[in-house]
Amino acid sequence: MSDTIYVPPLNFALVEDKIYRSGHPVPKNFPFLKTLKLKTVIYIGDKEDNYEYYDFLKQEGIEFKYLKMKSPKEPFVMNDPKIMNDALSIILNVENYPILIHSNKGKHRVGVLVGILRKLLQGWSLTGIFTEYDKYAGGKGESDMEFIEIFETKLEVDRNKLPFYVRLDTT
Repeated sequence: MSDTIYVPPLNFALVEDKIYRSGHPVPKNFPFLKTLKLKTVIYIGDKEDNYEYYDFLKQEGIEFKYLKMKSPKEPFVMNDPKIMNDALSIILNVENYPILIHSNKGKHRVGVLVGILRKLLQGWSLTGIFTEYDKYAGGKGESDMEFIEIFETKLEVDRNKLPFYVRLDTT
């Protein structure tokens, strides 16, 4: 029997098979993260002094995708459509799986990305998307929900690398 304690990161959840979301992992989360056998981590945030975390990812052979974006909860900061497109292009390639998507607290930036994934790739209703978003954001994301609702993009994908859950025609 192992004495290892497995503690998931803040706001950790399964999004889809082999896609996870969370707040920023800290060292006590590392044993838990090892169990996920992650291949890729997408960090949407602006914290750059995570040296212990970077060392952990490198040691585990996990590819780190840093998509720098300030919190849209700060005054005059909006969600960035380019960042969302960049994240979607990583998510749309199964060769990057298993994936952890995280921001600092796993609420707003990750919530927007997951909402867009649900809308564009899985065909969820906005009601379902907003209910899930609210579960993590705690009712403080009116501008985020508006962004999810109006966000549209042209996705260029390799159909041979698409995840199984993608429901919409991408031609």
